Amino acid sequence: MALNKSALENDLKSMFASRPKDDAEAAKKMANIIYNFVVSATVTTTVTGTCATPAGAGTIAGTGTGSLS
Repeated sequence: MALNKSALENDLKSMFASRPKDDAEAAKKMANIIYNFVVSATVTTTVTGTCATPAGAGTIAGTGTGSLS
């Protein structure tokens, strides 16, 4: 799922409107809001290339670089 900036904004507004009791509570709520926002992102990675298979069983591994959307 793509990042939803307006949902993040609304969640933060709601957090401030609830008037947390102290800085620690506000920080915890804000950290949870931001964490949930970031982990909701979709990472799309396209890995391209070719490989030559060995004469028998073998392990093929690769890496890719993606971007959050």
